[in-house]
Amino acid sequence: MGNAEVQSIHVHPVKAFRSLSLREAVVEPWGLAGDRRWALIDDGGKVVTQREQPRLALAAAEPLAGGGIRLSAPGHAPLTVLVPEPGATVPMSVFGTKVEAVPAAAAAHAWCSAYLEADVRLVHMDDPATRRPVDPRYALPGETVSFADGYPLLVTTTASLDALNSLMAEGRHAHEGPLPMNRFRPNVVVAGTSPWAEDGWSRISVGEVVFRVVKPSGRCVVTTTDQDTAERGREPLYTLARHRRIGGNLVFGQNVVPLSPGTIRVGDPVRVLA
Repeated sequence: MGNAEVQSIHVHPVKAFRSLSLREAVVEPWGLAGDRRWALIDDGGKVVTQREQPRLALAAAEPLAGGGIRLSAPGHAPLTVLVPEPGATVPMSVFGTKVEAVPAAAAAHAWCSAYLEADVRLVHMDDPATRRPVDPRYALPGETVSFADGYPLLVTTTASLDALNSLMAEGRHAHEGPLPMNRFRPNVVVAGTSPWAEDGWSRISVGEVVFRVVKPSGRCVVTTTDQDTAERGREPLYTLARHRRIGGNLVFGQNVVPLSPGTIRVGDPVRVLA
């Protein structure tokens, strides 16, 4: 694969909120440290994402020592939210998977509800080692995941984005492109590969950490949401539907599971092991 390396690393402290770029990150079995340990749920316990609420793209969560977060959003005073004390959990659903989570303080529910103008609650995953298994159709025994869509990490490549943008430029909605990588909300962005090289990966190393490449990531309407304005368009789904359809999914990026612990850093070499 030549001189492939990590171009950028991203975490999302609250699922569906704005991403945060890091120079390095600790890899835990269920994902990057601090990634998607918090999420919003509606009054029926269903997870709330940019699918239903594109304005979540404009909300931010700054990680604090001890696992807390500082929430901020346009037109709202920032709010510090501490990790809730161990106690009663509430049931929630993450795309059909039942998970138990610990509710945050009432002030957090009020802040998030006021921003979205909808009744939501903020919840925390207290024990990611046990709360939510990876989809058993694709998991090895004991693999778990945070509040991410389905897998501990999502890896994308700059070469594939360039290729997708080139295809988009030839299409009906060319005026929407080129799109930035943040449309795909990855954890790790790799530079220095050929386009779509990740389709052939089954095991990779990123610096000192080894990952199992599970399956391509099926994409949804969130990718059509401008992460800086929360406005929606038609791309990239229009172009993915024509060029990157695998089975019933429109795909971009690869879902991966860590096989070893460690720390990854921007500039780390990325090697294909299998």
